[in-house]
This record gives sequence, C-alpha cells and structure tokens, in this order.
Amino acid sequence: MPLQIVHHPGYDAGFAVNHRFPMSKYPLLMQALEARGLASRDALAMPEPAPASWLKLAHTADYVDQVLACQVPERIEREIGFPVGPRVSLRAQLAAGGTVLAARLALRHGIACNAAGGSHHARRAQGAGFCTFNDVAVASLVLLAEGAARNILIVDLDVHQGDGTADILKDEPRAFTFSMHGERNYPVRKIASDLDVALPDGTGDAAYLDRLGGILPDLSARARWDIVFYNAGVDVHAEDRLGRLSLSDDGLRARDTMVIRHFRRLGMPVCGVIGGGYSTDVPALAARHAILFEVASGLA
Repeated sequence: MPLQIVHHPGYDAGFAVNHRFPMSKYPLLMQALEARGLASRDALAMPEPAPASWLKLAHTADYVDQVLACQVPERIEREIGFPVGPRVSLRAQLAAGGTVLAARLALRHGIACNAAGGSHHARRAQGAGFCTFNDVAVASLVLLAEGAARNILIVDLDVHQGDGTADILKDEPRAFTFSMHGERNYPVRKIASDLDVALPDGTGDAAYLDRLGGILPDLSARARWDIVFYNAGVDVHAEDRLGRLSLSDDGLRARDTMVIRHFRRLGMPVCGVIGGGYSTDVPALAARHAILFEVASGLA
C-alpha cells in the first residue's frame, strides 16, 4: 500500500508571495509529490476541520473561540505573525484535523504523513511564531481521550524549540516531548520539554546525526510508544534564512531515514508532519519538505 498522505487545498491561506511565511510551499509541495509519483489517488486523504471540542483539549476555550470567530486580539496576532482572518482560521482547523487523520492512518498502516502541521509554537492560551493551533498537541490529546493511544512520543527536530507543545503537554504523563533545536534561535524564552537538546550555530550533518543517533535508543527504551509524532522541520538546512544550522539535503534525508527506520523497526507507528522551513526559493523549500515523504514511502 502506498504511503498515506493527508492534504487539503485549504492548507494554503493565500498569503502574498513576499510574506515572511512562505505559504505557497504547500501547493508546491503537492506538485513535488506528484512529480515523484507519491500523490496518487489511493495515497491521498482529505481531512475535515478539527471541531472545537478537539481544539479545546489543547487550547483554552477563550482562545479557540477567538480563532473560530476571527476575533483574535491584535496583541496575539502580532505574536502569531499574521492576522487571523477566515482563511487563516480555516487553515489552522484543517491542519489540526489533518494531523489527527494522519495519526489514525499511522495507527492503521504503520506510517502516514500530513502535508502540513508541526505548529509547535502555539501554546495553551494563544498562538505564536506563525502557529495558530498546535496540531500535534491536539492530535495527541484526541488519541488519548479516545483511548486510541496510551503512550505518545513527540520527536521534534524543527530548528526552533517546541515551546508550545511542551507548554500544552507538560502535565500529561502519557505524552513525552523531545526537542532538538538551535540553542540561540527562537523562542528566546523556551518552555522545557521532557527532553531538550540545544545545538550550537553552524552544526552540520555529521555532528547533528551523531547526536541524534545517540538519543533515539534512549527514547525508544523509555516506553512502548503507541505512536510517534515526528516533526521533520527543514529549517535546520544550511540555506534556510531562519535556521542557523548547516544541514544539507543529504543530511535531511539521513536524519529522516534514521528517525523513521528506528521506530518502524521496533513496530512503532510514525506520524510525520512537515514543520518549519523558510526560504525565499520556495520551490527548493518544497523539495526539501518532499524528502520526508520520499523517505517515509520507502519505509512504509
């Protein structure tokens, strides 16, 4: 069976091409997956928007209601990085619903990926850092509430620390949060994950992979994880304008292979989300995001 990929056209909220957040990477990613033969009809699944009841498992009711009504205070919109109008609100609901759907497909098939997601700066009471709702936290709490999972691991390899995920899940003993990120990067005030590894600026392929390879066995030994959420942010790339690390395309591929192969060999389902990536060359950025799907497809 082909790799199950969750996608919705509404992942693209239609920002201007010169916006700091490269929204056009979502349709370009799908074009890249189609060119690689990964986006066949039997491989694609389309999510519904996450209902308010799911979103309120992870976020305060007041904040969820503000986003759904497109009445987010300007102070919070500034922290998010863009206004929360109807298309942004719908996009956030769809991305969260998409990660829930991808998680359910991963539980069924062993691996699945959402062609969005990884909005790990959204905290319990508000969004921040280009993140409106925290899709991985929402999906984790939905699975736990439904009894579909009892032990959840989040492996966050975006270049930015997963402060929002740590905030939302800090009092949830059934979910373990791990973030490996750039030490001197956003956010300035980090919220402690269950395990944080901070890397110096300029860390390249060899040092990165050596550090990660030493951590994965410890993570898998902590519990029999019912599902692993993998944030495969590509902003660790040397050409990312917000990254400050120095991975190559080959390094990204080796990283994704290391993570997915490790957990799949142990029979643990993996749900991939694309995380961050910020490049003015958006087609090249989309190609970097496509590496996750190429690797996942080869290990499906």
